[in-house]
Amino acid sequence: MADGTLGLIGGSSLRQPSILTGGEERPIDTPYGRTSGVPVVGRHGPTAVAFLARHGKEHRIPPHRLNHRANLWALKELGATRILATASTGSLKKTIHPGSFVVPHDFISFWNVPTFHDEDVHHATPALDEELRDLLITAVRSVRGSVRGRGIYVQTSGPRLETRAEIAHFATLGDVVGMTMASEATLASELGIPYACLCAVDNFGNGIIERPLSYEQIVATQARNEDVVRSVITAALGALG
Repeated sequence: MADGTLGLIGGSSLRQPSILTGGEERPIDTPYGRTSGVPVVGRHGPTAVAFLARHGKEHRIPPHRLNHRANLWALKELGATRILATASTGSLKKTIHPGSFVVPHDFISFWNVPTFHDEDVHHATPALDEELRDLLITAVRSVRGSVRGRGIYVQTSGPRLETRAEIAHFATLGDVVGMTMASEATLASELGIPYACLCAVDNFGNGIIERPLSYEQIVATQARNEDVVRSVITAALGALG
């Protein structure tokens, strides 16, 4: 695993940098405006980590208002040479249950694709890093979690949840649905920073099962998953040392 600072983007189930020691806030000015929150730089064992809460310290920034360009740029400025992230997702398959994890190997994003290259011709090929993916898969298994080591992530725009018809279509394309990961992975690819994401499955997509979907359900499952997500990321960081 490469040396250097690890960027860590915390999603709904990893909102605080409590797994770090010696955490210190490092405000960063970016050409793209403000980050979601002030990055926190600390350590986990010998590994330097720059943590950023994707939705802000109080988890108040909705997915469609996230400044992904500022967030990724800030992590690069803090010396991140690879990035791990966590994300909340909905299952597109009856066989992928809430409470389990998926570590995507690819993604689909049709809308609002961000770029650092608004003013020049540049074509990066997005990819998720295999070495970091293996790190996350091993970490989930080490805490006896249920994980799928391959999967396709389908990104929607938010903030609303998807219609039944949309989910039925997405289920023909992918395995989980979310609103954030593909944007981060795209920008990380443009910056040349390896990226992988631990996707916590917090609900079935709308219509996958007969029980109606509600946001309250999703929040409740996220809360139950918090301890496991923290344990997985702790195990992954420990393996880096």
